[in-house]
Amino acid sequence: MKPLGRLRLGVNIDHVATLRNARGSVWPDPLRAALLAEAAGADGITAHMREDRRHIRDSDIEALQAGLAIPLNFECAATEEMKAIALRLRPHAVCLVPEKREERTTEGGLDVAADQARLTDYVGELTMAGCRVSMFISHDIHQIKACAAVGAAVVELHTGLYSEFHAKERFSEAEAELNGLRRGAALAHSLGMEVHAGHGLTYDNVGPIAAMPEVMELNIGHFLIGEAVFLGLEGALDEMRRRMDIAREEIA
Repeated sequence: MKPLGRLRLGVNIDHVATLRNARGSVWPDPLRAALLAEAAGADGITAHMREDRRHIRDSDIEALQAGLAIPLNFECAATEEMKAIALRLRPHAVCLVPEKREERTTEGGLDVAADQARLTDYVGELTMAGCRVSMFISHDIHQIKACAAVGAAVVELHTGLYSEFHAKERFSEAEAELNGLRRGAALAHSLGMEVHAGHGLTYDNVGPIAAMPEVMELNIGHFLIGEAVFLGLEGALDEMRRRMDIAREEIA
């Protein structure tokens, strides 16, 4: 199967805000990081505003929406509060994610199948407002079919478990998870949804995900912000792009 198009790179800038908030300061500025990423060739910016505002804040989302020339992907829980913000600002994309107050980062995918009726209305309102709605899910067949049923334009496959197995050198388990992601990507594509992927991706593990021909976009944050400490944001993005392109060339 030939690739469906150029693989896009979305850069999540949440942890620039984490660093700012750790000091209770106004620096570093997430918008400045987003603009640097834009200048370095990022195809989009992702920002997850949690209910507890632990990193990205309302003012950050407003500044990003007003200041970016590339698409903003607004990640949020499927709550009434977040829907109201999305309907007011109308970002290019809204990615619905599960959220628990006690978690350090997003654990697992959204259970769309268990909340299908409510999410159908929720997705419909956002879609009517011009937002492209994405669901952050596992590769479970039932969740993928539920995403199609609620009218989602995009599924973003959670690569966290694959990344965790890879980091711990549990390669047989990583390969099994990778095969599940491949099957999930193929199913989502066959149902007419665009496929994205993200969570825990690094230089070392991105290749097999980037090589999936159905995947059109990767969203990567924590690792790139960490690498920017050593390489600068442009250098970190350039190296990730290089590795993505190498993997993509293999399926050309």
